[in-house]
Amino acid sequence: MAGRRRLSYFSGCDYFRLSSHPKVLQAVNEGMRRFGLNVAASRLTTGNHVLYDKLEERLCDFFNAEEALLLPSGYCGASVAAQSLAGQFSHALLDSRAHAALIDAAVFLECPVLRFQHGNVESLKQVVSRCGQHARVILLTDGMFSHDGSVAPLRLYRQALPKDAWLLVDDAHGAGVLGETGKGSLEHAGVSRYRTVQCVTLSKALGVYGGALLCSKSFRAGVIKNSRQFTGTTPIPLPLVNGAIESLGLLASDPAFLVRLRNNSNFVKESLIQAGLNLASTPGPIIRIVPRSTSAAKQVSAALLRAGVFPLITRYLDRHTTGYFRWVISSEHTRSQLEALCKVLGRHAALFET
Repeated sequence: MAGRRRLSYFSGCDYFRLSSHPKVLQAVNEGMRRFGLNVAASRLTTGNHVLYDKLEERLCDFFNAEEALLLPSGYCGASVAAQSLAGQFSHALLDSRAHAALIDAAVFLECPVLRFQHGNVESLKQVVSRCGQHARVILLTDGMFSHDGSVAPLRLYRQALPKDAWLLVDDAHGAGVLGETGKGSLEHAGVSRYRTVQCVTLSKALGVYGGALLCSKSFRAGVIKNSRQFTGTTPIPLPLVNGAIESLGLLASDPAFLVRLRNNSNFVKESLIQAGLNLASTPGPIIRIVPRSTSAAKQVSAALLRAGVFPLITRYLDRHTTGYFRWVISSEHTRSQLEALCKVLGRHAALFET
């Protein structure tokens, strides 16, 4: 809402609008009635519950992973994984536009951190060559980058890395969205889970809250043994776990969610390209458009408001002082909402960078 006006919203990351789905809300309310607000202790003391095991099993089934480990938030996933891997690598390789969660996690690895150019395989190869013949390396990257929807070329990274290298993938935005069946950036790239840890969140595609590691059985055991952050924290509130189980069930049983998301995303991208905008080729529902100037951004924002669309300028990881428009398409946007957005942006195509 803006004053007394209701505006269409194209931001946030609730890709399937499951945060307001009646069945998910019902599951959360039922969980609160049955289990209370929280367990008030870590899982290794008195805070474990059969519902955590159930959600982990459902995550394994959905993502086709050997094991899953629930965490209090998606952000802490990479740090928890890194704590369990501390001291095992000679170098950590970090995408230059990696999420802050990965930057924080790299510190726990207790080894030099080398950055490579965003999504650039040749830059990665150069960094790998600097590590030396007997280097033990781990690469940290987002699966789908939230600032512009670009996707890490994980298959090419694997080919450029030593055979014993590890991948730590923050797949907060890719999980549930990328890949033929929504399993995320690993499925999209066609890479195996061997020596790979996939960090996912429950707060984006699933619309609830919390995080999880998708990994091997031995890695999960190592996290429980070695991560202070995991052993010392209270786990996700049980009502939210109940809601996440319902969300997973909805996505697993109804492929129409993913079909609608991709149809909506493709409609907007194709419409904007036809209108003359120069869009990056990305597979996900995130669209980034940079205005030519601050005055251009204000003109577009005013036109969007007149059309009933909320204009959000962001400066996250941005080198442009003007910021940029970041549009996130959901499966539940109506065609009229999508057309309203495309009509305004198309009419003002000359105000955006090419």
